Amino acid sequence: MSSKNNINDASTTNAIIRDIATAVAGLEFGSVLIKVHNAQIVQIEVTQRKRFDESCNVEKGGGI
Repeated sequence: MSSKNNINDASTTNAIIRDIATAVAGLEFGSVLIKVHNAQIVQIEVTQRKRFDESCNVEKGGGI
């Protein structure tokens, strides 16, 4: 393996790590799913959840 491939691999790895960190930092509640194929990260899925205070209700204009 040439050093050029090592540099590209390192920059790709750093970009993936940044993407994962950004996904996690953007969540208050939710999950980040990392999909791996042949020992390589191929996809990052983010599921965000919104939670509402129990005091919210329809009569007060809150909630759904």
